[in-house]
Amino acid sequence: MPLNIDSALQQYFGFDNFRPGQREVIGHLLAGYSAAAVFPTGAGKSLCYQLPALMLPGVTLVVSPLIALMKDQIDALASRGIAARQLDSTLDAQSYREVMTLVRAGELRMLYVAPERFNNERFREAIRAVSISLFAVDEAHCISEWGHNFRPDYLKLAGYAREFGAQRVLALTATATEQVLDDIRKGFGIVPECAVRTGFHRPNLSLLTTPVKGIERDELLLRLLSERPRGSTIVYVTLQKTAVSVAERLRATGLSARAYHAGMKNEARSVIQDWFMKSDDAIVVATIAFGMGVDKANIRYVYHYNLPKSLENYSQEIGRAGRDGEASICQALICPDDLSVLENFVYGDTPSMAGLQGLIESLFSLEVQFDINLYELSFRHDIRPLVLRTLLTYLELDGYLRGGTPFYADYQFKPLLSSAEILVQFKGERRQFLAGLFRLARKTRTWFHIDPATAAEALSTHRERIVRTLDWLGEQQMLEVKVAGIRHRYERLKLPPNPAVLANALNDRMLKREQAEINRLQQVLDLVATDGCQSAILAGHFAETLPQTCGHCSWCLEGKQSIPARGEISIPAELTHRVQNLLQHDDPDNILRDPRSLTRFLCGVTSPRTSRARLSGHVLFGMVERVPFERVLKWVDSRGVLAY
Repeated sequence: MPLNIDSALQQYFGFDNFRPGQREVIGHLLAGYSAAAVFPTGAGKSLCYQLPALMLPGVTLVVSPLIALMKDQIDALASRGIAARQLDSTLDAQSYREVMTLVRAGELRMLYVAPERFNNERFREAIRAVSISLFAVDEAHCISEWGHNFRPDYLKLAGYAREFGAQRVLALTATATEQVLDDIRKGFGIVPECAVRTGFHRPNLSLLTTPVKGIERDELLLRLLSERPRGSTIVYVTLQKTAVSVAERLRATGLSARAYHAGMKNEARSVIQDWFMKSDDAIVVATIAFGMGVDKANIRYVYHYNLPKSLENYSQEIGRAGRDGEASICQALICPDDLSVLENFVYGDTPSMAGLQGLIESLFSLEVQFDINLYELSFRHDIRPLVLRTLLTYLELDGYLRGGTPFYADYQFKPLLSSAEILVQFKGERRQFLAGLFRLARKTRTWFHIDPATAAEALSTHRERIVRTLDWLGEQQMLEVKVAGIRHRYERLKLPPNPAVLANALNDRMLKREQAEINRLQQVLDLVATDGCQSAILAGHFAETLPQTCGHCSWCLEGKQSIPARGEISIPAELTHRVQNLLQHDDPDNILRDPRSLTRFLCGVTSPRTSRARLSGHVLFGMVERVPFERVLKWVDSRGVLAY
């Protein structure tokens, strides 16, 4: 380990000592090994790549899922004079060019990107020539198919790290069970001795759980906020509309509260985040879109107005409290009536059998080399885009398909100089090539459109040359360039012996994932109802054994709790007749002619086809959203409403 690691810590970050696990992880990286860091939220994971980034040559590429995390960390780094930038969907063309110019010039120490950025072929082409000393992956649990937040783009990150010659990899997460950590290590090639796990339990957090009926929840939350000393507070809710309504109720009583959710514009979210960071008593009522990367040390309270989706989500969210080490309260209002909405999210991700069969038939009827538009395919088979990408990843893992580089079918450019002014700067073959390229472009009112593949064929060159040329002209501010119509390339490696068997296997796999997510919801209720220290139970979920009870969770303070029964809501008797009328008169495209599709509709769960057909505005949409999904599905099957 270099002798100057401690002086570097002091010089760049002003710290005299490392937190638990940091020195060990950084030591592995500086010695040339890949590593994993499983630290609780707020335990200093980011330093494990930020310090090595300043001590290693080349750039550190940080893959992070949320813009909020990037923004907060880059602002903090900039205040210390450290060169770090981000590439995300909020950047305009000029800002993108500026960042990539800094990257190519070797002037950045850290570049933050979202995992989806690797679907951008312009980025992939540009980053290929950059020396990547460290490839850091935050929220690395997303690589695990059986983790609580599997994302297909994460599964491909290990391949990208190898493709771009990353010298070492760092995988970071706060929520890895033993099985998930094994998946992370295998995916990134990390040896067991370089996987560092620190203690999960944080003794300054009081974990309180309060069983409550739905009609009593608002009054209880208001009383808790009013009786306790003011302090920075996050109130987590499930739905966007709940965030808005709860924030309005709190404001009406004089509390400083604002809503935050993914449906808001980026600018509005940034304003609220900045407001929260600067205040000592602000209350943000938010969906899970808020919090990741919010490096605020003095959050005193985290309330869960609705049930957390899993113990992993719960641990991440409470981990944002008390990072300064001071006593903080994390209180969950436990209302079993929340289960229906949370379960509907889970069930809504499982495609119908008809959708899966249609997908398999469609994919394997194409040529050996093919490309697809995910959103067109999603609509055609009524499978949510993220679920569709998961299914395609399964087919890659099982050896049926090989994914290629995504590409944009439509490049658009707006000249910032006349074609004559551009062409005069080139000679010979380059000038002829550019002139031919400009002639092939199709002009609309303001923009020119060109298909790089068609242009490459007409000019007897490679598509990559077209892309590089347009990108370079954009960087030189001769053109303003933007892209559209992303398509994903695939190669068929083998045909399924029996497409129906393959569709059934995928269906079984999706049902298994569905059940795993439902079980995670039950684990949250079990944490409350189990006769034992809740802090110890939660720590045990993440492979840590507490030597004694915590002394300040609800079980330690009050003993075993009982959870109120889930409210029983009946299905209206007249619904059979109304659904039959719906199918006969308002569903001409037979979008709802599958039991699962109809059940999703009645439970208020959208799908690609119902959204495009605007069926979510129908009076029956969500008519029984408070009835458990499985009960509605059985009702659909038993009443024969589809066989009118």
